[in-house]
Amino acid sequence: MNARVRGILSSALPSPRRFAPAVLSGVGTAASSIALLAASAWLIARAAEQPLVMYLSMAVVGVRAFALSRGVFRYLERLTGHDAALHQLAGVRADLVRDLVPLAPDGLARSRRGGLLSSVVDDVEELQNLPLRVVLPLAVAALTSLAAVMFAAFVSWPAAVVLLVCLVAAFGLAVAVGWAAGARAERSIAPLRAAVADAVHDLLANLDVLTAYGALDAAIERVRRADAALRRAVVRRGGAQGLTSGAVSVLAGVASLIALLVAAPAVTGGALSGPGLAVVVLLPMAVFEVFGPVPLALASWRQVRSAAERIAEAVPEATPDGLPRDEPSATDEAPVLGAGLELSGIRAHWPARGDADGDSGRLEDVVLRVGPGERVLVTGPSGAGKTTLAHVLTRFLDYEGSYRLGGREAREISGDDLRRTVGLIEQSPYLFDESVRQNLLFARESATDEDLWAALERVGLDDWTRERGGLDADVGERGGLVSGGQAQRLALARAILRDFPVLVLDEPTAGVDPAASDALLRDLLGAVDRDRAVILVSHVDVPDALVDREVRLENGRVVAG
Repeated sequence: MNARVRGILSSALPSPRRFAPAVLSGVGTAASSIALLAASAWLIARAAEQPLVMYLSMAVVGVRAFALSRGVFRYLERLTGHDAALHQLAGVRADLVRDLVPLAPDGLARSRRGGLLSSVVDDVEELQNLPLRVVLPLAVAALTSLAAVMFAAFVSWPAAVVLLVCLVAAFGLAVAVGWAAGARAERSIAPLRAAVADAVHDLLANLDVLTAYGALDAAIERVRRADAALRRAVVRRGGAQGLTSGAVSVLAGVASLIALLVAAPAVTGGALSGPGLAVVVLLPMAVFEVFGPVPLALASWRQVRSAAERIAEAVPEATPDGLPRDEPSATDEAPVLGAGLELSGIRAHWPARGDADGDSGRLEDVVLRVGPGERVLVTGPSGAGKTTLAHVLTRFLDYEGSYRLGGREAREISGDDLRRTVGLIEQSPYLFDESVRQNLLFARESATDEDLWAALERVGLDDWTRERGGLDADVGERGGLVSGGQAQRLALARAILRDFPVLVLDEPTAGVDPAASDALLRDLLGAVDRDRAVILVSHVDVPDALVDREVRLENGRVVAG
């Protein structure tokens, strides 16, 4: 187990001070259960001897007290244990999201959405089982078993030895049978859940395309196969857990039987009373009832560790090469554009790309200057580095060389702050499954309805919005109810509300009919104030009147402009 996985597991454990009440309550529950059975056994056996009632009154009170205390301690165990675990889980999830933020969007480009969702939700949720279903039952079983063996030694040391040997054998059996029968199934459950999530996500996200091309049945069949594989793994895990629990139960009976055989001679010899024999014979049953959750705890440990390994794989400990390594914003202030932005000798690449990936998308010694109000067109073939340049400008990708914004080196500016000055409208703008209003307020929460209508009018969507019912009209999941051009216009309306001094448009006409692309570009650029700098990335021709100059990229280098 590497240090990264150990760190994730440690982060899921509540502090000893916060978790101690749960352990103590669990020990109280287990001790009450054992004491209840022991007191009941002594009471029944002693009552059979027909003594005076006064000799039984203390045992009667003890039985009632242990029955009540077991319920009280059980309630306290659940209350304090879940409070500590869920409080810690909230911090773990927040830390995971905090680690993911610097990787987005380019550090997560190769992550399957379903797998990443499974890590953020299911795997993190699994971590709560570490304190609740692993540490707590193991600690309670160890402490109460040790106490029970010590108590049995006062009554009959041979029976105590038998109990100790059987407990050790049961633990070894639980470990061996669990690993042999269920370890493989338990390790496969988390990846299989991710596979189901991937299949369902792909089906729902691409439902229109799958239907149009007659591939819907194949996609549904993929979901069924993934679900069947997950179900088989869960059944195998359940069978292994049942087999282990059954073996432990058999050992409980064996312990009671052997305890009877080794303690019976002491009764005939007068060294042990009849009620004492009843206690040492039935005590293993109570102890093994407390020991019963141990096999499940071992199985939960394997699942928790697998979840931690998946989280470690999804969220690297160090920022991958190619991504910026800067601190979160401390000022929340947009840097001043000043004389504009200037790139000199820029080299950049996408993260986790080796020689096998070729040079596609790399930048080599790029020089570019853009002044306030200037409109620059960046063209080039696919793979020339146009999108790479757009992401360098917005500090989603790291760079070598010099990138100065308003005279300041971009490395010295927090990425969050830089993106308050340089805004990006990506090729496929993300739209929330909300109303038009909420998608616009995302850019500026304080905007009034008048501000929203003004922005929509500037991008030519005011009439369209009214026809759909106004600002409360839904756009659908990921903008499924709007066209590609309308999505670009909504994204531009957000940028206008945000008031970026520099706006980067990455292939804004990629999802638009070629016949309508020029009109869309005219509308998009016409909606941007002339004092705002615009960098338009496009692989198609753009009318000369829309831009001030053109820069052409080929193989990551500027060849013209």
